[in-house]
Amino acid sequence: MPNLLKPSMREKNRYIAYEILSGEKFSRDEIVKACWNAVLRFLGESGAAKTSLWMMDWEEERQRGIIKTNHRSVEDVRAALALMKEAKKGENRIPCVYRTIKVSGTLKKLKA
Repeated sequence: MPNLLKPSMREKNRYIAYEILSGEKFSRDEIVKACWNAVLRFLGESGAAKTSLWMMDWEEERQRGIIKTNHRSVEDVRAALALMKEAKKGENRIPCVYRTIKVSGTLKKLKA
């Protein structure tokens, strides 16, 4: 389906490369839930909906990933995720720290 919006009317995306520092390895689903919970706690449901937050990529071995958001919400998302203190692994809550590596407007520059 073709995009009917002009380029000037489309939402401008930003990509945030990040890593999770912890003694445990987390799966993609565990990190997605932890990220969403952090954003919902910080911004509320209305604010979280405005971020267009989406988990693009997750490397379980390196505990690194890429999050997509719109250009207006980058600082809000970074602040919300910086406040993340734990992720749920099964029934246990494991302490962890979120760290932003880089923010970019394109995936190509982010991965370079």
